[in-house]
Amino acid sequence: MKEKLENIQAVALGDIQSVNTLKELEEIRVKYLGKKGELTNILKGMGSLSKEERPVIGKVANEVREAIEGKIEEQKLAMKSIEQNRKFDQESIDITLPSKKEELGGFHPLNRVIEELSDVFIGMGFTIEEGPEIEWSKYNFDMLNVPKDHSARDLQDTFYVADEVVLRTQTSPIQVRTMLSQKLPIKMIAPGRVYRSDEIDATHSPVFHQVEGLVIDKGITMSDLKGTLDMFAKILFGPETKTKFRPHQFYFTEPSAEMDVTCFMCGGEGCRVCSNTGWIEILGCGMVHPNVLKDCNIDPEEYSGFAFGMGLDRIAMIKYGISDLRLMFENDIRFLKQFK
Repeated sequence: MKEKLENIQAVALGDIQSVNTLKELEEIRVKYLGKKGELTNILKGMGSLSKEERPVIGKVANEVREAIEGKIEEQKLAMKSIEQNRKFDQESIDITLPSKKEELGGFHPLNRVIEELSDVFIGMGFTIEEGPEIEWSKYNFDMLNVPKDHSARDLQDTFYVADEVVLRTQTSPIQVRTMLSQKLPIKMIAPGRVYRSDEIDATHSPVFHQVEGLVIDKGITMSDLKGTLDMFAKILFGPETKTKFRPHQFYFTEPSAEMDVTCFMCGGEGCRVCSNTGWIEILGCGMVHPNVLKDCNIDPEEYSGFAFGMGLDRIAMIKYGISDLRLMFENDIRFLKQFK
């Protein structure tokens, strides 16, 4: 039996040395060491040996098993190393080859304008406030002094979610929420998406963007409003920019005005962009109406303030010379690449 064990060892070691794959190596392990393997079959005959022979043969059998297992493990490691090196050779990277050009993205023109406006007003001490896009009509209309019979409340102008719930038509409700929730004084802007029932064309969209500002404190006057907005225009459009205020009517403010800036294309000389007037209207503004202050629990005899609002889409169109509003919502990569 000893000779048989030594012969199995010699043959097994030779077979192990000649294999080429891990699968073949596993088959050899099963052939010699498995439950029905050759070594196991020989050891089943140990019952016929004498008591003196059993420990001797048992020791030889263990040595044979250890020799075969050790050789299998050695061969396995060698084959894994060879396979790994082969993969490294196949997957090697030639660092002398030119690299692929990375495509870099860019800010959307609307995001650029929002960031620029925010930087300007933050630099003047304003905070940025946010509010829900689905809004109660009392915040969107009632507390902004909008009459019950005003056309803005009609279904053809406003998207209603429920009887008293609308998609906000302006970011002014954020001003109301701020006045109700924050301590005075207040100095804030509210950029955001708004909704109105408009037909889609080159200058109109049912979804667009606004930024509105509000300042409430003691002793605030129209001069503060004009000075703030004049500085904003000069920072955004250039130091040579001039501003002009024209009387207007808004329910939220009294007195109210619209502000024009000198055309950035012609410098006020008159061109196609400004319809040869030299001026471009960019926002509405005014002193906060006393009724609005009262509704927000602010004493109009002690406090005053000003508010303003402008369309961010219009600012982007003016600033970047975009002729069609729809271009900013179609996500055409050819259009967006121009703003990298």
